[in-house]
Amino acid sequence: MANSHIGSSFDDFLEETGVLAETNAVAIKRVIAWEIQQKLEQEHLSKTKMAQMMNTSRAALDRLLDPNNTSITLHTLDNAAKALGKTLRLELI
Repeated sequence: MANSHIGSSFDDFLEETGVLAETNAVAIKRVIAWEIQQKLEQEHLSKTKMAQMMNTSRAALDRLLDPNNTSITLHTLDNAAKALGKTLRLELI
């Protein structure tokens, strides 16, 4: 019996099982949360100070830093980028 998955990619498998979009969203969010956390540590910024720089609440920043919470807005991402001296760039491929 031939294996129908030989030669296919892991992305193909995830797409077939219907979890590709969710998996990609979680992966992207984890990278963003990690990068922001690294910047906070490098700059010795507290969460309270970062929230003030973003003009948001500490709770909103905690959601942004939660690697499993993918419910963030572009506005929040843009504010975080600006607060860290970066720009947000999105791309559809």
